[in-house]
Amino acid sequence: MRKKKTLAVGALLAAAAFTLSACGSGGDKPVAVVSAEPGSDRAATVLDQPFEKPDLVLTDTHGKQFDLRTETKGKPTLIYFGYTHCPDVCPLTMNNLAVAKKEVEKDKQLTRAQKDSLRIVFVSTDPERDTPSALGTWLKGIDPAVVGLTGDFATVQAGARALGISVEPPKKEKDGKIVSTHGTQVIAFSPKTDEGYVVYGQDATVDDYTKDLPKIIKGENP
Repeated sequence: MRKKKTLAVGALLAAAAFTLSACGSGGDKPVAVVSAEPGSDRAATVLDQPFEKPDLVLTDTHGKQFDLRTETKGKPTLIYFGYTHCPDVCPLTMNNLAVAKKEVEKDKQLTRAQKDSLRIVFVSTDPERDTPSALGTWLKGIDPAVVGLTGDFATVQAGARALGISVEPPKKEKDGKIVSTHGTQVIAFSPKTDEGYVVYGQDATVDDYTKDLPKIIKGENP
């Protein structure tokens, strides 16, 4: 499995470089404009210009239509684009999020309603193989509460592009394996504005998410 790297360049003089990777192979493409303090080693990068939540209507793991904007309105939401046959980054990222979510359950400063409001959404970049049933089975081993979405590839690609995330059509490699090339960013949306205002790269750890989720749940900057 080869990986490509993309670069997010900060806005104006306060900007800093933010490196992202993708699972699979392919060329470099630009991603979101972000800013961070020079020399900062924080996993979270707060966007200068938050993303509008993509107008995505796909199919969930129960075979029902899921309107992302409607179903997650006013809820802290983390979105990740990936695929179930991914051998490395996708399962690692989703497991990190799932473990962090369980840790946040212990946070006594959050109400039960606040904890229950968190939504983690996994959008398949390989919808032909990731049927609702297959996606549901895969997510069950990670966290059954994760919202799994699949559907028309063009719709998925457009939704990802709206968030500055590169997604390419799955293709067969020389060894016969089908590879989906996609950006590995996790985008966090505020429950106050419904805007995607924080980006995490593939190097974000369980501890990073555990530390930041309480603030994201409350719509604050991590």
